[in-house]
Amino acid sequence: MFNRLLGPAAGMTVLLCAAMISFSGCHKEPGKPVLVVYCSADQEYAEPILAEFQKKTGIQLQVRYDSEANKTVGLIQRLRAEKAQPVADVFWSNEVFHTIRLAQEGLLQPYRSNKLPACGAYCAGDACWHGMALRARAIAYNPQRVKAEQAPRRLEDLLAAKWKGRLAMAGPQFGTTGGDVASWFVHYGPEQARRILQGLADNKVRLADSNSAAVKLVATGQVDAALTDTDDVYAAQRNGWSVAMNLLDQDGQGALVIPNTVAIVRNGPHADLAGRLVEYLLSQAVEEALATSDAHNTPADPVLREKFKQYEIPHPLKIDYAKVSQAMPEALAAANEVLKP
Repeated sequence: MFNRLLGPAAGMTVLLCAAMISFSGCHKEPGKPVLVVYCSADQEYAEPILAEFQKKTGIQLQVRYDSEANKTVGLIQRLRAEKAQPVADVFWSNEVFHTIRLAQEGLLQPYRSNKLPACGAYCAGDACWHGMALRARAIAYNPQRVKAEQAPRRLEDLLAAKWKGRLAMAGPQFGTTGGDVASWFVHYGPEQARRILQGLADNKVRLADSNSAAVKLVATGQVDAALTDTDDVYAAQRNGWSVAMNLLDQDGQGALVIPNTVAIVRNGPHADLAGRLVEYLLSQAVEEALATSDAHNTPADPVLREKFKQYEIPHPLKIDYAKVSQAMPEALAAANEVLKP
């Protein structure tokens, strides 16, 4: 799909990037199985969590991470390429939209257990994927250059002429930006979504390599505002950067919430062990660890969410994730056309 959308040269870049994804984990002990995990969550947050699982259970892990600029898409391509003979057992994604596409393509295995917490709208009805550790789309801005009362709050605000030359966003081909743009096609309809893309293009929006790179452009004063995710703003604030944020409201209806997702790869080598990792990743202990990390993910677990109200997403956009996933090819093709450098 992405090769068709991005063109042959860019498609080859994706495959080359996928081949260069880092592979880390334990050294295999003779006679013991190794559970292979593909992970597009940020390595700095995921690595200690997975190490703790290995320590507690004695189950050996090998973990393949995506690069920041190639976020999620490299692993998606790899999972598709390995469909006939899967290498991975578990897929931990930092978003939901590509996960849904994998499920629709039959690459994910349903998993049900009475040990799994309730996650409501953030889980698949057929149990092919389970959501946790939420974040939302946001508008980052530099409070030294933009007063809080003048900072944009709605997507529509960014289309005003006063923001011309002052905006950035990650390229939509990778990461959560593609899902965000696709949500515009579902929420506003294709015609209005294209007008929004054209408005951003008319305002000379600057395309960054990633959400974190877009936030850095804000912090360094190269732009005044950027579309990004809440965790990237929290990380910037941890670094002492001059960055504040408003949640990216769509037409007064709320901000897009994006869960991490955990799924078992269909016909993976170690299905018997994969369920144990899924249950661990969906546990309150892991969600609490991610909430207290510098990413400050909001727990999907409604009980645990009460403990971290300071990271609550007060007005989540009501939207069908499956419809957003279906809209991605059209949305990415339009973004490529309208936002081309």
